[in-house]
Amino acid sequence: MARGGYRPGAGRPKGSKTKVRRIVAAPRRPKPKITPLEYMLRIMCDEGADPLRRDKMAVAAAPFMHPRVADARYGKKDAEQDRAEEMGKRDKYATPPTPPKLVVNN
Repeated sequence: MARGGYRPGAGRPKGSKTKVRRIVAAPRRPKPKITPLEYMLRIMCDEGADPLRRDKMAVAAAPFMHPRVADARYGKKDAEQDRAEEMGKRDKYATPPTPPKLVVNN
């Protein structure tokens, strides 16, 4: 059984070593003049716009303008995080406070 040798269609295509390929750059897009939030607010405040469209823009813009109540709440995890940060600020080489003395009264 023969190994190697010429096989039709195998190897590098002719001219690929010296062929110059032209790279076409993507067209540059102009930077937007306003942000999407500004656009939504502009539509929302436009008196001449369709009321349904104004309502949709208000609903879409609300999360960017007002925090959710659940996110603004101060809970147990927040208190624990604050306590941990406070403990981290203490001097770690300071002597610990003395424990209370145990006294027996008879």
